[in-house]
Amino acid sequence: MPPRLAPMREVPIGFAHRGARAHAPENTIEAFTLALKLGASGLESDVWVTADGVAVLDHDGVLGPLLRRKKIRDVAAHELPDHIPTLEQFYEEMGTSFEFSLDVKDPDAFEPTVAAAKNVGAEDRLWLCHHEIDQLVTWRHDTSAHLVDSTRLSKIKEGPERRAARQRDLGIDAVNLRNIDWTGGLATMFHRFGRYAFGWDAQHPREIALLLDAGLDGVFSDHVDRLTEAIEGFYPGSSTA
Repeated sequence: MPPRLAPMREVPIGFAHRGARAHAPENTIEAFTLALKLGASGLESDVWVTADGVAVLDHDGVLGPLLRRKKIRDVAAHELPDHIPTLEQFYEEMGTSFEFSLDVKDPDAFEPTVAAAKNVGAEDRLWLCHHEIDQLVTWRHDTSAHLVDSTRLSKIKEGPERRAARQRDLGIDAVNLRNIDWTGGLATMFHRFGRYAFGWDAQHPREIALLLDAGLDGVFSDHVDRLTEAIEGFYPGSSTA
């Protein structure tokens, strides 16, 4: 069955959250490779910067046991554990044939992240997420990458319609809300302002289907097999397009 409401994209992006996190160690080359094999059209991770200015992929940004923890930003890239890839290593291993969403956990990671994407011609398939819209605005003139306002509906104090208008005026391309925040009417409203609608933490088939049916443009899930199966169900032939 086609979706009840249409997305702005021809086919929504199926983002593998931290790679195929439900199937392999998160944020590793193994997880990213498996995610693409399972049919993901997008990959997702978190980016930090090391003491020597290298963009790397990790969720928490800290290393070591509890009492001897170090922040990634205080460690040189060559001192990192092997399972943490640099962004350059990621592109070397994975190529560029997918959309790539990065939660920019350290704003200082912005410049090396964009530089790495530009170096391989993938800036136009990069989606940079941050929870503060004012931070996104500071990046707008320095990249052609998509900028994503990653938040919760409860935190949009001015209301979603005013937020959508503000995103449009500031050049913010998309909004990313948790799956339980979305309705078809809310997605339609953001689309009316020309903003993409993304939903995260969709783990079960019913959650994924509800987001697709509501016309979302991108869905984030740990379970890549469930995600790709659902997208294929709504958009037959998309996995071979």
